[in-house]
Amino acid sequence: MSLHRFTLGGVPATPWKNGGGSTRELLCWPLGAGLEHFDWRVSVATIAADGPFSRFPGIDRHILLLEGGGVHLQGEGIDHRLATPLQPFAFSGDAALHCTRLNGTSTDFNAMARRGRGSATVRVLQGESWALDGATHLLLLAVRGHWRLGDEAFAAGSGVWWAGTPRSAHLVPGGGDAQLVAAGWQPAALASKSPPAPAQQA
Repeated sequence: MSLHRFTLGGVPATPWKNGGGSTRELLCWPLGAGLEHFDWRVSVATIAADGPFSRFPGIDRHILLLEGGGVHLQGEGIDHRLATPLQPFAFSGDAALHCTRLNGTSTDFNAMARRGRGSATVRVLQGESWALDGATHLLLLAVRGHWRLGDEAFAAGSGVWWAGTPRSAHLVPGGGDAQLVAAGWQPAALASKSPPAPAQQA
């Protein structure tokens, strides 16, 4: 599949039914799957009010704060303050959580993967290069500064994604203060074919 480009401003914001915020869906895979059938989903959400945090049974979730005051997630064994920007937090979408804003509205980055279908990862780059070697499913969002992936350049608030086709390239920041969030997904079928990790010596 070809490289897809996006800007946050160009992605429609869908208001939540409870009126507590909105979501910009950057990627839902497979294409057209929708909330009930996706294997991998990446979005940016604006949280404007306290209230229940949406449950996604059977989904593994990753969330990180992009900007704003952050939130406090509580319930079913989880008590986490998402207050420091660009620090990913992984949790189960099965949990019924309550979300309390810490200091006004916040904007969060979210990556989800359907359990048993594949696994998701979230990585933050700060002024460092990354040699991508055959990545098959990846979304890159520039948070600060400029970035270049091969011949493709993008700046804060924009990014690229691809899915289903291996891609190798060098991701290079435009300066030491450049920041980027990378959300990857590995289908279970590919994970089962990966060579086992070398044994650790005691």
